[in-house]
Amino acid sequence: MLSVVSVNLNGIRAAHKNGGLDWIKKLVDSGRADIICLQEVRANDEQFHETLEAAGLENLVSVHSSSEKKGHAGVAILSTLPIISSSAGIGSFKKQGRWIEADFKTKLGTLKVVNVYVHTGDQTSVEKQKEKETFLKTMTKAMKEMASESSPKNHSLLVGDLNVGHKEFDIKNWKGNIGKAGFLESERAYFDSWFNDLAWVDLGREFAGDVPGPYTWWSWRGKAFDNDAGWRIDYQLATAHLAGLLSHYEVHRAPSYDTRWSDHAPIQTIFSK
Repeated sequence: MLSVVSVNLNGIRAAHKNGGLDWIKKLVDSGRADIICLQEVRANDEQFHETLEAAGLENLVSVHSSSEKKGHAGVAILSTLPIISSSAGIGSFKKQGRWIEADFKTKLGTLKVVNVYVHTGDQTSVEKQKEKETFLKTMTKAMKEMASESSPKNHSLLVGDLNVGHKEFDIKNWKGNIGKAGFLESERAYFDSWFNDLAWVDLGREFAGDVPGPYTWWSWRGKAFDNDAGWRIDYQLATAHLAGLLSHYEVHRAPSYDTRWSDHAPIQTIFSK
């Protein structure tokens, strides 16, 4: 059995202060998390390791890619398993803290885990939206290569905050978001190509079926969380052979607004032969 947890922290130091790293530690200590992928770490390497130590997570194997822009983006992978190799950055996005990958040897076979934080985008800014879609295009090229290497003993898993709702099921108020960043046809077309052309599998949709959500992000404003008016923008995507080993998928939605430690909810997948 292999368990992978993915979550956007909204800053590792803030998450630690608000109980998020305690939640992760409980999962690790109980043996319910083998690999943990973090987005929006928002820390340099020194701050990252200091916070892990303060949270009692310093014994985990870790790799971290920070952004050259202070207090921005940042991705990391923590693990109870040895990391065989790792690399950070992709294409022209080497120093933005948006892409990190690590290779593992597991009971399921060789596993490449890619942790991604995609730009928010802005339909009113040609430059910002172009940057987002350039990143999605660069992602697609890498995902094509990973898919071509997929086999019963060689797997890839891509997780993270991808900042796009793929289908109408993925946004509570989808009609009000037509033509807006995060639900643009041009963005959603990349997801179509991943699933239809490259045979990647959306584990959340595979497990839940064609139902609203389950959402992973809710605005801090108003009653969005209480009314479950959210977006499903956090994903775990698997190559075909790995998807066939999925035994459990769960969105760990906070029990109440005041117990949230991020505006995103962690996603957990479990794979077993």
